[in-house]
Parts: sequence; C-alpha cells; structure tokens
Amino acid sequence: MDAKRYTWKFPPVFWTANGVELLERASFYGMFISLTVYLTDIVGFTDVESGWVAGIFAALIYLLPPFAGAASDMMGFRKALLLAFLLLTAGYAALGFLYTKGSSVAALVIIATGGSFIKSIITGTVAKASDETNRARAFSIFYQMVNIGAFTGKSLAKPIRTEIGIEYINLLSAALCFTAIIAVFFLYRNIDSVGAGKSVRETLRGFVKVCSNGRFISLILIVSGFWAIQHQMYATMPKYVFRMVGEHAAPEWYANVNPLVVVLCVIPVTHLVRRMNPVNSISIALLIIPFSALIMSLSTYLEGVSGKAMDIVAGLSFHPVTIAFVFGIALQGFAECFLSPRFLEFASKQAPPGEVGLYMGYSHLTSFFANLLGFGISGYLLDMWCPDPKTLSPEVFSAWQNALASGAEMPARYAQAHYIWYVFAGIGFAAFVAIQIFRMVVREKAAIPETP
Repeated sequence: MDAKRYTWKFPPVFWTANGVELLERASFYGMFISLTVYLTDIVGFTDVESGWVAGIFAALIYLLPPFAGAASDMMGFRKALLLAFLLLTAGYAALGFLYTKGSSVAALVIIATGGSFIKSIITGTVAKASDETNRARAFSIFYQMVNIGAFTGKSLAKPIRTEIGIEYINLLSAALCFTAIIAVFFLYRNIDSVGAGKSVRETLRGFVKVCSNGRFISLILIVSGFWAIQHQMYATMPKYVFRMVGEHAAPEWYANVNPLVVVLCVIPVTHLVRRMNPVNSISIALLIIPFSALIMSLSTYLEGVSGKAMDIVAGLSFHPVTIAFVFGIALQGFAECFLSPRFLEFASKQAPPGEVGLYMGYSHLTSFFANLLGFGISGYLLDMWCPDPKTLSPEVFSAWQNALASGAEMPARYAQAHYIWYVFAGIGFAAFVAIQIFRMVVREKAAIPETP
C-alpha cells in the first residue's frame, strides 16, 4: 500500500499538541505586545525599569528551553506539559490580579519557566508523531499554528485593552492556558520514552562549550542586531504609538503586519536565494533592517507635510505614525525572509564536526542577546526623547493631552521622538558591517592551513 496516501494523516496526539501550541502562542503574544505598557501604566515601573524587566523576561524565554527540554525528557512529555501550562496559568493570573512590582516580576519568572517547556515538548511531539513521509508537512502545520496563535493573540489584545482594560489581557492568557491544561489532561497521551535525551548536567556542559566558541558567539551577536530592531515591535513601538497618536491607536494590529508579510513572502524569497551563499542572504537582511527603522522615523516629517491625517485612497486617511510603522514593520518581515531560512544553515557550518546538533540547539541565543540589548536600551531612549506623560510637568502634560485631542503641535519634549529610530538604524548598519568583517575573517582563517 502506498504510504504517500497517509502523508496528511497524523495520530490524535499530534493535533492535541498543535492545538495547545496555538493556545499558548495566542496567550503569550497577546500579553507580550502589551507588556511594557502594562508594567509602566498599571504596575508603576519607569520606562527604564520596565525595559529591563521585560527584556530579562524575554531573554529567559530563549535561554531556558534547552534545560527545560532536558527536564521534560526525564519527566515524560505529558507530565511536563501539564506542569508547563499550570505554571503559565498561575503566572498570567498573577500578572492580571496582582499589580505590585515584586509580584509582577515573580509572575514573569513563572511564565518564562512554564513557557520554556512548551516549544521543546511540542516540537518533540510533532517529530515523534510523524515519519519520513510526512515530517515536513507535520512541521508546516506546526508553524502555521504558531503564526495563527500569534496573530490571534495580538488581534484580541487591542479590543480588550480599549474596551475592558489592559490587565484583562493577562487574564485572557490565563484562561487560554487553563483551557490547554484541560485539553492535555484528557486528550494528550505520552508519545515519548521517559528518561531519553540529555540530562540537565549534560545540557549545561554543552552550553558552556558553545559559549567558549568565539566564532560562533560572534555570529550570534552580529545577527542579534537584526532581532534587536525587530523586537522593538514589543519594546518601544506600543509606548511610542500611544504617546504620539493616543490610546485609540492599534500597535497590536500594526505588529501583525510582520507575520502576514512573512507568510506571503518567505517561500518566494527562499526560492530566489536558494543558490546564494548563506552569508550573502544574511547580509541582505542586515542591510534591509536598518531602513525599516529609518522609515519609522519618517512619521515626524510626514506629519509636518500632511498634519495628523494622511489621505490614502477614497477619503481613507491614517495618522502619519500609522503609515510609517506599517511600512516599516512590513519591511522587517520582508528582511526576515532573507535571514531566517539561511541563518541556521550558515550557523551550522560554524560548528565543529560532529557537534552540529549541539550548536543548532543554541542558535536561538540570537534572541536572548537581542532582547537584553533591545529592551534594555529602549527604556533609556523613550525616557530621553518620548517620555512617559505622567513624568511631565502639569503644563507640559496638559499641552500633550491637547495635542492628541485637537491635532495641535506636540510639546517640545516630544519634538525629537523619532531620534529613537536613528539609534536602532545605527545598530542595524553596525550589524551589516560586522557580518562583512566576520565573513572576511572566517574566510581568511579557512585559507590558512592548520599547524601540525
């Protein structure tokens, strides 16, 4: 019997895993797009404090998975998945109900810990629930669930924030994760062998070994410049939009332009660069990404030309900030299509023989460093050029409110808000220069024979 007839047929555990992945991604991205605003407006952190808190939280999400994966192998996938969603439900609920600084930090640590289990368990389930005839299709379904979940979570965040309250986004996330607990409890059956895989100690040894490879870490740090800019969708963009346009704006929906562009363009772009040297494709991405930040900076100039509303077609008009950010975020998505498919290929070539799997397991350290850098400096830049209105004098605060309500000129304190995007453009251009230097150094070392 032809096995190809069954390439779209998967066991029930596969669909359960993908369903709870969708719920987890919706809960995470709904919360994440609002996190820095929540930490400042509800909890009371300053811009600088909220930047560091959110940045460390996001960095942990990309640092912990290898260790959580090792723990999952020892516990068994079902128990680990139940634990993960229990932690996520508790963390999101605490974030929604408790508004103190200490409780918020504790809640984010719980969420990061719970979330670190999810990806390794779900991807492991997808791999074990498929075979050579349908594995590619299995992972295509998985990545679709990731994108649908992310899109849904950010889409729901806007009406909840404006109609109910920003803290209720966290409670929605808790409800989604609790639903996942029920699904896992009744529908998920173990598909793994308990005790398989590496121990936590072996994982830690591998982490130390990877970090001691200067060439690999250099590549990770360079590519981190790309993600530091893209992650401003979550670090800087929401606050910037609210302060320059007003709380009726929809940065949650602006951010959805990115996955939309990726879904539409990644296949044709990957086909276009399929014969290109991976570093050339990465270089194109690093060259494009700073221009996305420069496009965002144009909102101030567009506003000077058109005022608070730009006519697009048939009387349809948008704020210049909306126009600039939608185009800038779309360009980021296009740049990502050049980077993501080829980066792993290039990174794998930097690993010593026989250690490709180990090194690829830590390729996500790009986002670890990007979040520390991007969120960390975001707070300082906002504080300098686009400050929290609550920190202004009563006179300037009143002028800011009037500018948003009437379309009058913004106070001088916000006149250089667009300078923020010049800084991130500079990071992007520096990353582009760095990858060229990296390429020359690696090529030169490869040309020198090793000393016997």
